[in-house]
Parts: sequence; C-alpha cells; structure tokens
Amino acid sequence: MDVMLNLEEPLFSTIQQLMEIPEEMEKTFNAPTRAYVRDRKAMANTPMDVKEMPDGRIDLIIDMPGVHANEVKVQVEDNNLLVISGERKRPTEEEKDGKYLRMERRMGKFMRKFPLPDNVNLDSITAEYKDGVLTVTVQRLPPPEPKKPRLVEVKVGGGAGTSSSVNGGEKVEAAK
Repeated sequence: MDVMLNLEEPLFSTIQQLMEIPEEMEKTFNAPTRAYVRDRKAMANTPMDVKEMPDGRIDLIIDMPGVHANEVKVQVEDNNLLVISGERKRPTEEEKDGKYLRMERRMGKFMRKFPLPDNVNLDSITAEYKDGVLTVTVQRLPPPEPKKPRLVEVKVGGGAGTSSSVNGGEKVEAAK
C-alpha cells in the first residue's frame, strides 16, 4: 500500500497544481478595466478643497486653469454622489505658434466624485467658474423643527344610549 501512495503522490500533486489558479492568472482575470484605471488617474490628478461654511453650506473648490467653462460638467448621480468632470484639451495645430520643448501641464480628462450628506438641498446646488477656479456650492436643508405636542380633547362618555359632557362644571346629559 505504501508503494501505491508513493506512485500517486506526484500525480496527485500535479492535478492539485492544475486545479489551483496561479496568483498571476487570477490578477489577469480580475484586472481593473482601462476605464477604471483612467478614472482613478483622473481623480487622483484633480485636487479639490472642501470647506464647510459657518452657515452650513459646503463649498467645493477645484483649480482648472486653461479649461473652458463649457468643458466642465457638474452632476448629481444616484445616492447623492456629486460628480465633477471635464477635459483639458491639448492645443490644436492652429493654436501652436512654435514647437514645445517641454509640456508639464496635465492634459486630458479629469473627474472628482464627492458623496453628499443626506441633508442637502439637491435643487440649490450651484456652480461658478471664475478665473480658472470652479466653485460648487451645496446648501444644506434646515434641520426639521421639533414636533410640538398635539393636544387631544378628552371626551367624557355616559351610559348606554346617553352621552354627557362637562360644560363649565355642570353635567349636561342628552338622551338618544
């Protein structure tokens, strides 16, 4: 019996290795898509300041030098996710007066996503583009007013077929 196990051991080991997916193969199968990588790079290269103002509003400030206002898109997606995206385009051949010796300014698409709190007024979101700076303002909803206690009138009931109520200290009975 020991001889039989020794013969099967290399075969068993080979089958086991074939059944397991190597880590490199798993990474290949589960690799992020090009769109995901592009979006992550665009988000990482788009710095944003977020300020909470004393009046409760939130200001999101993004520097976008060289980007035209019509190339910027601000939208709210499902689950209160604010998405700011656009593209800084390379100069066309007509716009170039000479040849570039160095190009350090980042060109291409940009995007930032910001989860909004639950208490924001989605209808009051504004975006202003001035001097290469985009400022998105998000107003918060005022906190709900505390519910006031509701006064319920207490009625005094009488016996079967009659009802009574207290009127200025006197008992008044009515027959039905």
